[in-house]
Amino acid sequence: MNQQETATPAAPSKKKQVRKEIVEKLTGALADYKQELGEKKLATHVKEISKLISRDLLKSGKKQQEKIKKTAPQKANKKSVKK
Repeated sequence: MNQQETATPAAPSKKKQVRKEIVEKLTGALADYKQELGEKKLATHVKEISKLISRDLLKSGKKQQEKIKKTAPQKANKKSVKK
């Protein structure tokens, strides 16, 4: 008989973690509209919005990290050249 390995659930990716945080914040902020739109419709819209926002946040974070990486080595090279 084959024994199945139990896969431990991996830590959620950064994208999913950011998305969950956004959903929680938006749901709390838009609680007043839950009665007007309905719970299911509001949840659907919040989910779509959180995907868009998290995607943009992660893109901007990557751009900032790239800028930092590009500028850091250049500064080190200039200092070593000046000596």
